[in-house]
Amino acid sequence: MTTLPSPDAPPAPGHPTLRRALPFAPAAALVLFLTAFPALQSKPYPLHMGVILFLAVLQGSAWNLIGGYGGQYSIGHAAYFGVGAYAAVLLLVRLGLAPWFGLGLAMVAAAGVAAVVGSITFRLRGPYFVLASIAAAEILRLGALYFRNFTNGAEGFVVAEVPALHLFGLSFEFAGKLPFYFLTLALAVAAVALSRAVLRSRLGYALLAIRDDQDAAQSLGIDVPRAKNVALALSAALTGAAGAVFAGFTRFVDPNTVFSLTDVSIEMALICILGGAGTVEGPVIGALLLVPLKEVLRNPRGLVTLGLFPPGSSLVGFVQHHLSNAHQLVYGLLLVVLVLFAPDGLSGLARRLVARRRSASPAAASP
Repeated sequence: MTTLPSPDAPPAPGHPTLRRALPFAPAAALVLFLTAFPALQSKPYPLHMGVILFLAVLQGSAWNLIGGYGGQYSIGHAAYFGVGAYAAVLLLVRLGLAPWFGLGLAMVAAAGVAAVVGSITFRLRGPYFVLASIAAAEILRLGALYFRNFTNGAEGFVVAEVPALHLFGLSFEFAGKLPFYFLTLALAVAAVALSRAVLRSRLGYALLAIRDDQDAAQSLGIDVPRAKNVALALSAALTGAAGAVFAGFTRFVDPNTVFSLTDVSIEMALICILGGAGTVEGPVIGALLLVPLKEVLRNPRGLVTLGLFPPGSSLVGFVQHHLSNAHQLVYGLLLVVLVLFAPDGLSGLARRLVARRRSASPAAASP
């Protein structure tokens, strides 16, 4: 006689719900660890590194929507980052609206700029599209420098104090790094979740088809302009959110910082290309490698602060005297290495190595 399982019993190992949940277990464990991380240490520098890392994941996931899935390699995403940063600061300085309430407006402003830019630049393809995206970012940077009465020109804005967030009768002060740590962690997780949702949606399938062959995708009935513009709007909104949070975190914005081609646009693309463009995990992998490398080159003394090296370390001294601010040179070397050995990024390289190992295993070789 067959015994039916109890309704309250846990699902069996072969249960569909359990099989669907297992792939998310490592990601959930990582998020839980990062949430508990501030309670495990008391130094501000690791929290600072966490904020920079989560912002990089947010920006990389944003760029991945249009560059990785759609194959539209925009090098002008600094335009949306800068628009988000200036929108948040201008709302605070001119209208007294705290950045936490101006965050949504900053995202809307960035998406609105993307709608205008996309309607123009998506008429071009290949290197012409890349150049047009760079030109759009440069136009906004020069405009921010020229209209001094509105943007304060090259001097930018210094935010003396970030107002507290009053929510449900509670007050959250944004005076230290801890609130920004949790805020950027939440945004990074949301961006990765949105990236996965888009990849499994009709929009994601349309973008993958456009990336492989735009003419063939159009012949199959895919609305190519609409798909690209929707993806760019989503990407710009997330990038604008990153710019708004960056402005609140650093409390300073100026055109040459938030509209920077190298420190914003190229880094966003490099994060995805390094980790694996067109994959959900690619921006996370790229940020985990690129951000620590960048911070070590810019501030090698941080290794001493973290306790990884002693104060008189010769390696820290060498990096400080000979490789300080050499991150752009390292970016170039990384691109050369990636093109030669891992054109699909680190995630693609890992998949190839796993597939090669499985094919060479005795079980796979047996008849």
